[in-house]
Amino acid sequence: MDVTQLDTGAADREQRLQDAIRNTAPGTPLRVALDMILAGHLGALVCVGDTENVLAAGDDGFKLDVSFTANRLFELCKMDGAVVVDRDLTKILRANYHLNPDPSLPTSETGTRHRTAARMSLLTKAMVVSVSSRRSVINVYVDGKGFQVRPVSDLLTTVNQLTVAMQNTRSQLDRNLLRLTSLELDNMVTLGDLTNLFYLFEVLLSAGSELDDCIVQLGREGKIAQMQRDEYLAGVEEAYTLMIRDYAADSSEETARTVRRRLHDTVNTQLRSAKTVARILGFADDRGEDSIMTPLGLRTLSRVPVVREGMADKIVDEYGSLQEVLEAVDDDPSRLGEIGVKNPDVLANSLHRMWGKGE
Repeated sequence: MDVTQLDTGAADREQRLQDAIRNTAPGTPLRVALDMILAGHLGALVCVGDTENVLAAGDDGFKLDVSFTANRLFELCKMDGAVVVDRDLTKILRANYHLNPDPSLPTSETGTRHRTAARMSLLTKAMVVSVSSRRSVINVYVDGKGFQVRPVSDLLTTVNQLTVAMQNTRSQLDRNLLRLTSLELDNMVTLGDLTNLFYLFEVLLSAGSELDDCIVQLGREGKIAQMQRDEYLAGVEEAYTLMIRDYAADSSEETARTVRRRLHDTVNTQLRSAKTVARILGFADDRGEDSIMTPLGLRTLSRVPVVREGMADKIVDEYGSLQEVLEAVDDDPSRLGEIGVKNPDVLANSLHRMWGKGE
């Protein structure tokens, strides 16, 4: 099997997992039925999709072929055996169906119902839902991997914790970025300053990723959380990438993506190490926290309204660094017009005001 086939298989599994999360989110017909089953202290085994292979792995039961509704699924789960539903959750095909997956298929589950569910998800491409009456939990399986459907109250508690953390981190990040701009204009940025900022970026984005997972699981209940998430992450991706390009040994966008992946994969204790950050940026790791780092100026220039998209790169390519741009602005702002900057005097005044030299 070549790499393309492996990538395709992984993408298919990920898509089916995301579909499973969405189909069991609060407010969906399937989730309504599952909550009714839990409230009724019942157990259940529901196979959704890949019905041909699912039916081939079992026998007996009742052939129904009726429209899917939450109430019908709830009533049918009062019987033993599994309920088989089509992929689009429009038809209930079988009830009281006895599944017999290959017992040699590996699973770490212990309960009979959960073992059957895990093995059926390995044997077929179905989404298999197992409800435990004894433990009052809902597990969903895709390709043998299971996740527990969390109650809305638990999800909202996590969402509240994450949004508070994101709000605090974003405030710290904004303050530190303003300070960074002042330090850049004075050419006094240290590796320690960058290390702290990269850490804040990663904390914020990691919390955002966790919040994304909760929002998907909340379904329509996650609208407010989505709005808060968008507010706290507004402009962060661009600022992070531009900052990396400003200070990496190679300022290309491709290198910036690589650096971001490496920073994201670095454990917290190492992420706060200036030597580790220097190495990831492409420099020798003998640099200390007090080492001066000279910015290209992409992030700062991009904050000026008259610098349209792509112009910051042209300015940096022409002058080499933010300090050289500032010197050029002091000597003759009109030179910026020669490389395509419209209203170079406005740019010069903006940089002077940021630098504290405005009139």
